[in-house]
Amino acid sequence: MIDLRSDTVTRPTRAMMAAMMEAPLGDDVYGDDPTVNELEALAAQVTGKEAALFVCSGTMGNQLAIMSHTQVGQEIIAGLHSHVIQHEAGAHARLSGVSAMTVDTHDPITADQVRAHTREADIHHPLTSLLCLENALGDGRVATVDQTAQAAEAAHQLGLMVHLDGARLFNAAAALGVDARELARPVDSVMFCLSKGLCAPVGSMLCGSKGFIARARRNRKVLGGGLRQAGVLAACGLVAIREVRGRLAEDHSKAQAFARLLMKSPHVHIDLDSVRINMVWADIHKPGLDAAAFVAAMKAQGLLINGLLAGRYRFVTHQDVSLEQLEQAAGLITAYLA
Repeated sequence: MIDLRSDTVTRPTRAMMAAMMEAPLGDDVYGDDPTVNELEALAAQVTGKEAALFVCSGTMGNQLAIMSHTQVGQEIIAGLHSHVIQHEAGAHARLSGVSAMTVDTHDPITADQVRAHTREADIHHPLTSLLCLENALGDGRVATVDQTAQAAEAAHQLGLMVHLDGARLFNAAAALGVDARELARPVDSVMFCLSKGLCAPVGSMLCGSKGFIARARRNRKVLGGGLRQAGVLAACGLVAIREVRGRLAEDHSKAQAFARLLMKSPHVHIDLDSVRINMVWADIHKPGLDAAAFVAAMKAQGLLINGLLAGRYRFVTHQDVSLEQLEQAAGLITAYLA
């Protein structure tokens, strides 16, 4: 099967499988798993933060950040279309007891929007305490260093902490041609995923100050996320950061190539300027086109795709799909639409 549903479908590399077999192990709850400790030190280094915490998923990392930056009854600011709001099952309210002031934009949140959405001191209002940013954005675009810095500076001036959902942080850095530390420097905490384009089977990293990570480690235990011999998974994370991170630009090039192939169909419209990382968002319009039948037909021919997401189709390139497979996939789609 050619799988373009997400980069979460990537398989561990051979180097990861070998590293799992050889990883020295301990008990991470006691803090003595050497492989986990090595991964956390490396994650802190590559993001420019003091410390890091290995967590089960990106959602867990984001929610630990919210729990560790806020108190019950406070409010966060986040993009209306962000992962924290749309794809984490309302966890900020359920786990941290905070409300969300959402910014209705598909673009990076601006300094003016931070100021406009921060509550005034009023007995009727919750206290705004945290700004949640995102990079790369959910539609595959990226926020520049200056855009992140300006929003974070406005938040800090207002007394807010700033968390960055950097699930695809290294994709954003590769697209911009900057070091990931530059994108993470203005924020107080950052999460990045190991299990998307970096190909690790499980896990994300939450990075920040030593005090913040100490609080997050306690909150991870509260969520049942205490890990034991987690070095078998952390070993994959080490390979992901050291070896796989450097090839993400290849996935971006494949996404550009796939977009151009799809655009040969008169029924497909793609904004090529928005294809910055490994995501292609396509508007597909044809009278009588049934989305469910389209997805089913592709699956029957060996191509896995998602149905409509916010009115569009999303295709994600990754290490486990070749240019030849993308040509085949584009041929299947254009033939079906014809």
